[in-house]
Amino acid sequence: MLLAIDMGNTQTAIGLFAGRDLAHGWRIATERQRTADQYRLLFRGLFDLDAVALDVVDGVIISSVVPAATEYLEKAAELFDAQTLIVGPGIRTGMPILIDNPKEVGADRVVNAVAAREIYGTPVVVVDFGTSTNFDVVSRDGEYLGGVIAPGLEVSMDALVAATAALRRVSLVAPPSATGKSTVTAMQSGLLYGHAGLVDGIMMRLVDEVGPDAVTVATGGLAPTIVPLCQTVDLIDRDLTLTGLRVLWERNAG
Repeated sequence: MLLAIDMGNTQTAIGLFAGRDLAHGWRIATERQRTADQYRLLFRGLFDLDAVALDVVDGVIISSVVPAATEYLEKAAELFDAQTLIVGPGIRTGMPILIDNPKEVGADRVVNAVAAREIYGTPVVVVDFGTSTNFDVVSRDGEYLGGVIAPGLEVSMDALVAATAALRRVSLVAPPSATGKSTVTAMQSGLLYGHAGLVDGIMMRLVDEVGPDAVTVATGGLAPTIVPLCQTVDLIDRDLTLTGLRVLWERNAG
């Protein structure tokens, strides 16, 4: 079985694949101060939770946007006594990366683009709701064209609260109407409808560039919160990044 790990700035998604099927999945908070030993304990606990034996893992693939933690995560993966692959420069994606400096594109963005092309065809645009809200564009010819990086929803709320004296954090749920009847619902309206407007505005421009028949796919922990308020996103695929890691493993492991 393949263990796929996607470490983001806020959350880490972990998936265990039996062939092409995602047999087990976990999401945990990303903590940059974890040591390799703490990751080993974490893996043991997750596998015990679902009654999975450690020795079923015969491959590990890791995508990380937290360089300081990647080394410890890789060291902890030795627990499984299996080949380990780190997504980074030099990995075979099967997809031309047509940006100014291909080495600077985030691993998670490449993985999402690979998965979207594999599953949904081309052209395709992915929006990933995480610490930042990232858009990634794959052309009709299957090339990675680049994308957009915007502040994430929770980052926007943190900035608003930090810059004001009286405002406090609110639950990220859509208010009954766009017109807020209280400070809380006014903030919810600005945050959620505002972010949906950001997504729609950027997505329309990207689709105009890549083609009107482009499939638009959302992923990330906040996708179910934002997508119902959007008009330009076709579907949600919460396991897109893990699927992309499986595809990259198939193209690189040996």
